[in-house]
Amino acid sequence: MTFPFQFDFFGEKVYYHFIFETLAFFIGVRLYYYHKRGITDTISDINRLWIMLGAMVGALIGSRVLAMLENPSEIANQTLLTFYQNKTVAGGFLGGLFGVELFKKFIGVKTASGDIYVIPIIIALFIGRIGCFSMGIAEPTYGIETTVFTGMNLGDGKLRHPVALYEMTYMILLLLLFRKIKNVNLINGDRFKLFMVLYFLYRFSVEFIKPYQPLFLHLSSIQWSAIFIFVYYYRFIHRLLTPKKD
Repeated sequence: MTFPFQFDFFGEKVYYHFIFETLAFFIGVRLYYYHKRGITDTISDINRLWIMLGAMVGALIGSRVLAMLENPSEIANQTLLTFYQNKTVAGGFLGGLFGVELFKKFIGVKTASGDIYVIPIIIALFIGRIGCFSMGIAEPTYGIETTVFTGMNLGDGKLRHPVALYEMTYMILLLLLFRKIKNVNLINGDRFKLFMVLYFLYRFSVEFIKPYQPLFLHLSSIQWSAIFIFVYYYRFIHRLLTPKKD
């Protein structure tokens, strides 16, 4: 197995990462519209478009800002091109969250809007991480060296944690979880909150087996973004962990 995975296209080398990244976006959008057909949406189509625009703008900015903060020592050397090229999913979620809430205030929507996106996001993440894995160490989604049985040579001759594969496995578990609670009567918005908390819990934990640069107090920018999510959803987390009284 040779990393990164690539193929010839009319004499040019093309990375599979680009193919899977494009597929992730396309399939995620199609799944959203598929799921939307089966529900009665209290949010109008035009407002959904505004919300999606807010998510995309926020994700575009957030993914780049958090990626820049992943390498504090290189911030001074950033150019507009490197700022745009570097991105991270966690930053996309964080920025998307801000973008959605901002646009919802602008259009006057107070209803929770995230539940319908959970399954499409999970599947899109799974597909996207196939592309990340195909890049080996050329993409910053690899782990530190390890002696455990999951260690893989990702292109530099060293056995490393295949972090992208770990996340793909985690996405399968999340998909099974959300399929299991599909018919559970939850408060509107709770499914999206649960996804965000569980995803950022994973991202916080997996940073410890990645070669990250600490931003503050020995924690990376992604770990600090996870802490922000835990604080932001603290009421939901408290409600989730508090036993219900009969």
